[in-house]
Amino acid sequence: MAARAGGTDQHQEPSGEVLGRAAEAFGLLAAPARLHIVWILAEGDCDVSGLAERVGGALPAVSQHLSKLKLAGLVRSRREGRRQVYYVDAPDVVAVVRLMIGQLAEQQAGPVRRLHGTGA
Repeated sequence: MAARAGGTDQHQEPSGEVLGRAAEAFGLLAAPARLHIVWILAEGDCDVSGLAERVGGALPAVSQHLSKLKLAGLVRSRREGRRQVYYVDAPDVVAVVRLMIGQLAEQQAGPVRRLHGTGA
């Protein structure tokens, strides 16, 4: 515990620049469609048509979301023949997204489980 209080490199307060970049990344992920895209791409590579189908959005809208995620460095793409295939290039971001969504889903399901568990 003394190491934490001492402020090792791992626990130093982040710079304003780092906080700004983190806020931008979280801002980009604030759209449900973008979170859904990152979630899908965390499962595996996908082209824009497949993403649009799974997200339930129009092709141009999904393409615009992908462009923003790409500019932020959260998603990358590669060409496979005529298709542009997208993939997540930030495993730590995927971990954060999965953690947040998993916890919220668990909270949403939590009261139901407790009700059944108490016999109410």
